[in-house]
Amino acid sequence: MKKTSRKPKTAEEFDAYFEDHDIADLLDTGTKRVNINFPASVLSRVDLKANQLGLTRQALIKYWIAERLDLVPR
Repeated sequence: MKKTSRKPKTAEEFDAYFEDHDIADLLDTGTKRVNINFPASVLSRVDLKANQLGLTRQALIKYWIAERLDLVPR
């Protein structure tokens, strides 16, 4: 059975919707948490490079993975 959308369609429905709901109900962040274990020597190098670039460790790792995935044929 197909589920009908409860998302607001008009400005009035939008206002009424947020009387009882949070905006997070409409957001799809698509984010999932993963844990990866790195050798300490690798993590030190990642931290050094992230610091040089003014990025956090997480931001640099996410950037590098996304960059590499763009090179792989789908």
